[in-house]
Amino acid sequence: MKRLAGGVAIGVVLVACAAYVARTSEAAGGGSAAAASGPGTLVFLDDRGELSRVDRGGVARLGVRCLRSYTARGTTVCLRPVAIPAGFEAAILRGGKEAAEPIRIDGTPSRARVSPSGRLAAWTVFRSGDSYDPGAFATTTGVYDTRTGALHGSLEDFAVTVDGRPYLREDRNFWGVTFAGDDETFYVTMGSAGKVRLMRGRLGARSLSAVAEGVECPSLSPDGTRVAYKKRSGERWRLHVMDLASLRQTPLAEPGDVDDQAEWLDDATVAYGRDGAVFAVPADGSGTPRLVRRGAGAPAMQR
Repeated sequence: MKRLAGGVAIGVVLVACAAYVARTSEAAGGGSAAAASGPGTLVFLDDRGELSRVDRGGVARLGVRCLRSYTARGTTVCLRPVAIPAGFEAAILRGGKEAAEPIRIDGTPSRARVSPSGRLAAWTVFRSGDSYDPGAFATTTGVYDTRTGALHGSLEDFAVTVDGRPYLREDRNFWGVTFAGDDETFYVTMGSAGKVRLMRGRLGARSLSAVAEGVECPSLSPDGTRVAYKKRSGERWRLHVMDLASLRQTPLAEPGDVDDQAEWLDDATVAYGRDGAVFAVPADGSGTPRLVRRGAGAPAMQR
């Protein structure tokens, strides 16, 4: 999302989503989607916003439409509009059916993620419209435990540490959660005081600590050692990978502007949405972008 004026942007989105609800209410509310397939399956949103999968058997549409989605271990979080009262909700799907009552979300859907185990779901929403410029927008990021039904609420309520000291500024915004495999550790971007930082979170402790600056929309590698992310370069974002031990940053071979939360196809390959298609590049900075699928976005590789 690029440089939209706050009130106008939200108004345009809500009008568009009202039409979306009218077109798709049966598919979105029916809970009749087939379950996502097993390891090696790529789940994505097609160009109509329909949850789909592709594997060796071909492409299958799953009968659910979302504005944003992510799937892991058979759990899907689907961020979608609702008509009455107008707004948005997070639906948790498992085995092709809704696993819990949808959760109302206060804002326009931006990012969605599920932990590798399928237990935790997270989402980011814009509370007012703009791009990811700290101070020029507001976001809410929440985490939901599908096993216990606990809603961890906004990350703004977590204790934050920067440079070893408590960070108490009120202008904190968080977006783009990615989970580790222990259902406790996660990473997220925090924007505050004109800076963006990669934060490491502990869900049980309700704490966040700064790791590095300039990291937006992180995506943790399957082996847990690196994050793929977008980094501001002038008026656009470039994809990078950071090694979490050394904090060494590697720019990836995609030269274009990528406003997406990347996905790891495997430990060596990063996928992302750009210009209405999914592309992939090597995670070591070599090679060139290759087309994975046209008319697709929000890629989620099943492991």
